[in-house]
Amino acid sequence: MGAFSKRKIMDYIGERNLLDKQIDTETQVTNNGIDLTLESVERFTSPGYIDFSNSERVLSETQKIDFDQNGWVYLEKGTYKITYNEVVSIPTDALALARTRSSLLRCGASIGTGVWDAGYRGRSSSLLYVSNDMGINLKKNARVLQLVFFDLDTETEKYSGAYQNENVVD
Repeated sequence: MGAFSKRKIMDYIGERNLLDKQIDTETQVTNNGIDLTLESVERFTSPGYIDFSNSERVLSETQKIDFDQNGWVYLEKGTYKITYNEVVSIPTDALALARTRSSLLRCGASIGTGVWDAGYRGRSSSLLYVSNDMGINLKKNARVLQLVFFDLDTETEKYSGAYQNENVVD
């Protein structure tokens, strides 16, 4: 299982629609992955419910936080739901893992994500942790996360969970 190179990522963007709705492909595709950008930020307003079978799963409710007239949002220390601009389509012979960009880490914030499963397609959301006691200012479209792709040894079934095609309007 090897990580995708920049060349393979660029090929997959062109041939397999790996990425859509990106702001600037040349800037966002790095030697080791793709930088995802900030589309929106929300605060949590209710608890969530998670069970084994997902039959009683209830996601936490959220409230959108607006960017100011210059495109900035100030976030106090705490946890937030963020959504990316990009629509990602993971091939069925690959998976992706996400890592917080180092500049965000150096400002006292990090992002938590799950595994991006083979066959997943969507405009994903993640958990932003602001640990800095002074908070953080984020600009709309800031590059906040790097998605790194890995080959699977064989093709597998397409992801078919609740988050397939999340936040995508075709």
